[in-house]
Amino acid sequence: MSPTAPSSDLDRKLAYLVFRLTLGINILVHGAGRIIGPGAEGFAAQTAVEFAKTPLPAGMVHLFLVFVPFAEAILGALTTLGLLTRWSLTLGGLLMTVLVFGTAMRSDWTTVGVQMIYAITYYLLLVNRSDNRYSMDAWLGKN
Repeated sequence: MSPTAPSSDLDRKLAYLVFRLTLGINILVHGAGRIIGPGAEGFAAQTAVEFAKTPLPAGMVHLFLVFVPFAEAILGALTTLGLLTRWSLTLGGLLMTVLVFGTAMRSDWTTVGVQMIYAITYYLLLVNRSDNRYSMDAWLGKN
């Protein structure tokens, strides 16, 4: 960005940075906290109980729930760094899609509402990715 760029352009890029960092850290801490806290297996066992009354296969639910903390930690780290941003945001949004599906199967509409806010956040970051100036992608010239 040139030193004569309008301040509104700089503001958009800084706002994108703050928004991307906030989501990235949030998702990273979700995953890391689950891995460090109860452990992926412990998290899966605790959470799988909530799906017992759904038609979802218990084994698949458990396997997915073991995977979630690692996916969150990796996607959160990538999003925080702004590395592979297009793909980390796309995969994060798709992870939200699966989580919304599972949560809807439990009829937990309050949690679905929160997950929809995450989905909107992924959407906004993805469609405004041209403002991703302060990132590893930009530094590597892969924006």
